[in-house]
Amino acid sequence: MDIAKYFSEKAGEVNACLDELLPRPGAGQMEGVLFEAMRYSVFAGGKRLRPGLFFAVLRLFEMDDRPYLPFACGLEMIHTYSLIHDDLPAMDDDDLRRGRPTSHKVFGEAQAILAGDALLTHAFNAMLQTAACAAPERLLAAVDYVARQSGAFGMVAGQCVDIVCEGRELGAEELRYIHERKTGALFCASIAGAALLAGAREEEIADLTEYALKLGLVFQIADDILDEIGDGSKLGKPVGSDKKNHKTTYISLMGLEEARRFGEKTAGEAEAALQGFGARAELLRLLPRYFLHRDC
Repeated sequence: MDIAKYFSEKAGEVNACLDELLPRPGAGQMEGVLFEAMRYSVFAGGKRLRPGLFFAVLRLFEMDDRPYLPFACGLEMIHTYSLIHDDLPAMDDDDLRRGRPTSHKVFGEAQAILAGDALLTHAFNAMLQTAACAAPERLLAAVDYVARQSGAFGMVAGQCVDIVCEGRELGAEELRYIHERKTGALFCASIAGAALLAGAREEEIADLTEYALKLGLVFQIADDILDEIGDGSKLGKPVGSDKKNHKTTYISLMGLEEARRFGEKTAGEAEAALQGFGARAELLRLLPRYFLHRDC
């Protein structure tokens, strides 16, 4: 299966839907700069991985994914909001994202914060637009799950602990805690959220949650490797920033070769979590190695 083609096709569908869902700046609008800032970051690029994961799980349960495009767009809005806020001077203080100046560099800190806030809240409005095709109890469970994975017990918690731990060397468990929340939580929201919409059984959701956490960890290990030896022109940001900022990574903790071995082991564990789904999970089963060996 051509995974790059799959993500490219899904990205095209998501981008078209995002263009419809996001407000457009108009002449004379006092809040036009907010709408412009929202669209600037959403359409700055990106592979739309989280929507792609969401659709892959709907496919696993033999569901038509087209009616659920707004839900997938909501996931991408949450992801984009998190990037805008992560890039702020008070957080990671990054000047480039996907090869373009970050939001606060273009619009100023205040408008960047507001653009992130607006995307987060608009995301849930988008998800609820699938009410006509989703069973109400399933939609409620999925939206509730996404909210929990995005907030104080998920992604935001990961960013909080990452900041609290700045300037000190972390152990493996602390590093895992941060990455399971900063990266893994939205992977869980996309994967288990889709399973909830599909009415999956409890044990299926548990297996997919385990898969999502392992997949998120694989993705982060690959990120750490790319920051060490990647090509900045492909990544759209400078490499070596982790070392420069004295951040604990899987490279600093284990060394490059051991981190690669750990990535392979974790990819195998992600694949093993899908055993109960058989051949129909082929796409999901291919993703851990695909993510681990990516070059951007």
